[in-house]
Amino acid sequence: MSVQAETFAINAERLKQRLEALARIGKIGETGVCRLALSPEDRAGVELVRGWMEEAGLQTRIDHFGNLIGRLPGTEADQPLLMLGSHIDSQPYGGRFDGAIGVLGALEVAQTIKEQGIVPKRTIEVAAFCDEEGCRFQKGLFGARGILGQLEPGELERTDKNGVTRRQALLEFGCDPERLEESRYPEGSIGAYLELHIEQGPILDKSGEPIGIVTGISGPLWWTVEMEGFAGHAGSVPMHMRHDALLGAAKVIVALNDIARSEPGAPTVGTVGHLEIFPDSRNIIPERVRFTVDLRDIDLERRNRREKELREAIERAANECGLKYAITEDTNSEPRYCAEWIKAIMREESSRLGVNPPELMSGPFHDALALSYACDYGMIFVRCRDGISHNPREFASYEDIALGTELLYRTALRIANREA
Repeated sequence: MSVQAETFAINAERLKQRLEALARIGKIGETGVCRLALSPEDRAGVELVRGWMEEAGLQTRIDHFGNLIGRLPGTEADQPLLMLGSHIDSQPYGGRFDGAIGVLGALEVAQTIKEQGIVPKRTIEVAAFCDEEGCRFQKGLFGARGILGQLEPGELERTDKNGVTRRQALLEFGCDPERLEESRYPEGSIGAYLELHIEQGPILDKSGEPIGIVTGISGPLWWTVEMEGFAGHAGSVPMHMRHDALLGAAKVIVALNDIARSEPGAPTVGTVGHLEIFPDSRNIIPERVRFTVDLRDIDLERRNRREKELREAIERAANECGLKYAITEDTNSEPRYCAEWIKAIMREESSRLGVNPPELMSGPFHDALALSYACDYGMIFVRCRDGISHNPREFASYEDIALGTELLYRTALRIANREA
């Protein structure tokens, strides 16, 4: 790796220093990060990255969706642009590399092109998309979907746990929710999208490979489920007379786990990551429980079968416990596959670098999922130690990140100079 690094066009040390500087904003513990979307920490991160973009010679703006965009104009302004990017918002208990390497790697690519005196045919834009994670308002990919006109009714009125609406948060961030249309990209204006990201899984780490070429992104199905029973004294209501909403939710959680495991070897995954109990007292039978469901699979037909089974399990649990229930669909996306021609370029450039990256699917979604509905896309994965992510223990080596960024640079340069 050290021999290869000597031939890199990108500045690996500069990239490392920027990643470390960004990680200090919203730092928790020794290695964790909490930069929730549209928070003061998020704004500080955006301003830091914007300063680096301007230092690199890019034209910058923060649009009304909260996206930070850096622009390197090309010689053929009428050609659809090449967009590179990711996000810098994090989970409440997140790591330093999720999203950040994609934004700062993309910036390094644009800055290297600029420093080498290369003027690409196609305009290149570097994007730090707002609220990819979706943990604050329970709806992710906000900025990436926003620029493509993919927002759903009521998204600005979604609230965080403190009752702050997304509309309020955008205003506090310096955006104008009444002017979102001004930040929309015309159809066909984005020609291709590239994203560098840590794998967030164990495949590369287990195989000893520093980087991988992504073949596609699994389709996430997100629900909010509410089960309602009847509160009563925990010491006096006989067990057979109870309408315990938490018991019903527990049955569903167990069923989801069983359903996701029902086909050995399949990549189906199911998670309940958030749960609220009312009235939340140790000696009151829970009357109402609200919880989230995250169900994913790369095979849409198989995911649809698992969804049907889960709906049946919820109905069964409600009947057994004497409950009412409601399911709200928050996100429903089909699997989206990377463009073959972009993967071919990545393979060729990898060979020139002396590496042979494996090709693998992405279970997590990324901003690329939203962009896939507007243009061809490609992704590069960087291995993360033990596959740990959304956790302060998340780690990727700077050597691997530099290699991934060099491949991103070489791929971007070929696409930016590619004939339409």
